[in-house]
Amino acid sequence: MKQFLRNAIMSAMLCSSFSLACAQDMRSMPVPVGPISEMAYSPEMTHFSLWSPMAKDVAVKIYSKGDGGAPEAVHHMKRNSDGTWSVNVKGNLLFKFFTFEATDGNTSFGETPGIFAKAVGVNGARAQVLDMKMTNPEGWEHDKSPVLRDFSDIILYEMHHRDFSVDAASGIRNKGKFLALTERGTINADGLSTGIDHLKQLGVTHVHLLPSYDYGSVNEAQDFIAQTDSRVKAQYNWGYDPVNYNVPEGSYSTNPYDPSVRIREFKQMVMALHSAGIRVVMDVVYNHVFDAQSSQFNHVMPGYFFRMNTDGTLANGSGCGNETASDMPMMRKYMVESVLYWIKEYHIDGFRFDLMGIHDIETMNAIREAVNSVDPSIFIYGEGWAASAPALPEEKLAMKANVAEMPGIAAFGDEMRDGLRGGWSDDREGAFLIGNAGNEESVKFGIAGAVEHPQVDVSKVNYSKKAWASEPTQMISYVSCHDDMCIADRLKTTLIEKYGKGKGKMDGCDKDELVRLQKLAETAVLTSQGVPFIWCGDEILRDKKGVHNSYNSPDSINAIPWAQKTANKDLFDYVSALIAIRKAHPVFRMGSADAVRSNLQFVPYKGANVVAFKIDGKAVGDSWNSVIVILNSRSKNVRIPVESGTYTVVACDGKANPDGLTTIKGKSVMVPAQSALIMYK
Repeated sequence: MKQFLRNAIMSAMLCSSFSLACAQDMRSMPVPVGPISEMAYSPEMTHFSLWSPMAKDVAVKIYSKGDGGAPEAVHHMKRNSDGTWSVNVKGNLLFKFFTFEATDGNTSFGETPGIFAKAVGVNGARAQVLDMKMTNPEGWEHDKSPVLRDFSDIILYEMHHRDFSVDAASGIRNKGKFLALTERGTINADGLSTGIDHLKQLGVTHVHLLPSYDYGSVNEAQDFIAQTDSRVKAQYNWGYDPVNYNVPEGSYSTNPYDPSVRIREFKQMVMALHSAGIRVVMDVVYNHVFDAQSSQFNHVMPGYFFRMNTDGTLANGSGCGNETASDMPMMRKYMVESVLYWIKEYHIDGFRFDLMGIHDIETMNAIREAVNSVDPSIFIYGEGWAASAPALPEEKLAMKANVAEMPGIAAFGDEMRDGLRGGWSDDREGAFLIGNAGNEESVKFGIAGAVEHPQVDVSKVNYSKKAWASEPTQMISYVSCHDDMCIADRLKTTLIEKYGKGKGKMDGCDKDELVRLQKLAETAVLTSQGVPFIWCGDEILRDKKGVHNSYNSPDSINAIPWAQKTANKDLFDYVSALIAIRKAHPVFRMGSADAVRSNLQFVPYKGANVVAFKIDGKAVGDSWNSVIVILNSRSKNVRIPVESGTYTVVACDGKANPDGLTTIKGKSVMVPAQSALIMYK
């Protein structure tokens, strides 16, 4: 009810201030042809520009500081035919701060750093006049992204800056900062690698960073004090509450008051990851803003950038109080240019779109096309759904069901995720991993990469009743991510539901069983033909104390406890071995729907809770000829008939080695309970 009233008040404000705008089709508003450039600096003069076609007056205010104090000067701007306002201010304004203020003649829209601010002061309230070349760290001009042959070669690792480095045992100096991912040689108390060396040892190809742009839920000033004063409480948030989309978040920098620091340190992080052979993915949240009424969009053109319901209230497909209108020409232009800016200025290698299903297909395809013109190896994927129905017809939206209409764009495959762990709506619901029958086809759907396959009975798949991916690289294969419980917590919860409390030391399951099932889950993900995705810490049995939605939980819940790498080294070694196997052998990353249908064959098994498949390695140029993978979640060993021959086993009973564990002969193979088997001729 409070959110409804808030939306109604905002809508009334918009319409009362802009009766003309509310009466006409805002799509007719002029959109500039050239790039969005709100500030262009030179020592002699700075050019300011702002798109605000409905304003009757726009001024730029010059400040000496990023917060507090009155403006030093106010310059009124000139209206242009393309909906922009501009002014040239003479003199050297380097390091000065500025805001824009548009009015309808009587009412101010509010001060704003603009919609495309590139450098901001503390908490992002004011932009800074800055020469971006001054922010480049030494060697930046030579920074190159690691070579990527094909999307099928990608292995994604999702992480939050603070989670990854804040633990006292991390050995990292710049805890919770961009610079944490520049430190080499960091170790835990037992001498095992942490930080960027851990990622390199694990073997992932891409780091997916949770939101790293300027967001609203952390007070950067308070966080800055908390760095040196233990009496001040440190803050935490995932960051899905955008304020300034095109500038790094200040709380992850060592000094949020100096705009150049956050920019330089972000670039240092990217360069360090690239040097380690790891590409960088940005989590982008263009689908909603932190607060619509006070957003930069609303300060520039009230109502234009947001979808409305028929009753005039804000549409809320995001579940966060608003949804942006990607189908509006200027918003589409904004998203395309924002993505390109992160690529060109920060050397970003990929983008994960939060609630991608809110955006329209045309906009997502426009982004893919623009990115291809710069670097076709940049990976784009997102959540193929929305929190609730957006205010646009579903056939126009970038939903999972419409992925085939978006070549080169991938979506998360929740069929496989929930087929393995259980449905998203009930944390106590288990599935294949804990031996609940009836989930085999959902797992097979994910193994095939969500492409049409003659041996997958889609009528028995949990969510989708038809294949939605044109190519397997359009499906993200995963069992755990920042949303919901991580897999360790989910397994504990579902095993308690299955067995009851009191079994073993972990109250519902013993640790050996938990590790067995975690290994089984990671085997399914890393042998899937989709693009595999790992949530940070899953490889060392990280949990979050059972918290389902830890978006603002303290470090005690969210931090990766690096001592667990020692305690669960066996799990880490298993996952890193699986990654090495996948990277070395194209049978697990064929990258083509036709190749998957031709060369991957599911092996029939009459009982439940077993998924087995074989791949013709010779047909895809692999040194391994006939490859067999068997996933057994039963509580007993199973014997599976196979083609007669001599096989080298590379994974069995929780052990994995790319060079082989043993050899076996015969027409059948025994697979231990709650484990996976991988072998080849």
